[in-house]
Amino acid sequence: MQPIISVKNLTKSYKVFKRREGVKGSFLDLFKRDYYFVEAVKNVSFEIEKGETIGYIGTNGAGKSTTIKMLTGILHPTEGEINILGRVPHKERTTHVQNIGVVFGQRTQLWWDIAVVEAFNLLQKIYRVDEKSYKNRIDNFSEILGIGELLNIPVRKLSLGQRMKCDLVASLIHNPKILFLDEPTIGLDVSVKFKLREFLKELNSTEKTTIFLTTHDLVDIEEICKRIIIIDKGHKIYDGTLSEIHKNFGGQRKLVLDFREKPEKNHLLNFVKKFQAKLEDSHTIIFSQNVTSASELISVFLQEFKISDLKLKEMDLTEIVKNIYEKEK
Repeated sequence: MQPIISVKNLTKSYKVFKRREGVKGSFLDLFKRDYYFVEAVKNVSFEIEKGETIGYIGTNGAGKSTTIKMLTGILHPTEGEINILGRVPHKERTTHVQNIGVVFGQRTQLWWDIAVVEAFNLLQKIYRVDEKSYKNRIDNFSEILGIGELLNIPVRKLSLGQRMKCDLVASLIHNPKILFLDEPTIGLDVSVKFKLREFLKELNSTEKTTIFLTTHDLVDIEEICKRIIIIDKGHKIYDGTLSEIHKNFGGQRKLVLDFREKPEKNHLLNFVKKFQAKLEDSHTIIFSQNVTSASELISVFLQEFKISDLKLKEMDLTEIVKNIYEKEK
């Protein structure tokens, strides 16, 4: 099967003006300017199949938003190739945008001074969506996301959470095959985040919409995405499924103990060392599941120490990604 998105050796460089300090420097800049080049994305390649859910993650300045802007046709790549649904985004932008939806968390695509429903009606005309399909999609999305009462309110009067839900609906009016999301849950409260996540999972399940998501909220990634691509300073450093990343990098676990009687520290340390584990604090033990099983560790500690309760914790995605960055460095 041919991938729906194909990216080969993608690179984006920016020419940046180097300003000199002070009044003298500003005067000299009028006659001679110095420039340097910054590579925001460096030689990145990947392929995405129809219906995949991709988490594209990295630190601030890693190149996430720049990549999305090239995939959507907003920016031209400096080098490399992009092919989406058989088209080159920046060369065939008008045709390309008919098959994609885009949501930028910090910018709205709705018109500020008109009611939400009027903005939706305008988008219907722009994308030439037939009346029946349009009405069905608006009714369906309004019910799932609970935006029915917002339709007649001007966009400028919406809260951030309300606007994000409306922006998401606006990006899906024309039933795009691919949905690009750049920080869609930034600044939202827990309940709105939950609704958006459930909506996106349902969208992918029922309509097989391919989702390409960038976010700093790794809970979004774990809830929505099945595959993760990690970039650092423009370079791709990891590409694999969520289950693979947990298997390959999440081998450590934590055993949190609640002691009825506080043990002598050296005695506790000696037991921890027997399992090639380490003591994070006075009651938390970090161990490798490749060295010892949780059941063996728990059994021995229950026999040796007076324990009222215990909890076994898997390493979360935030810790795993942190370890990948540290390993890369």
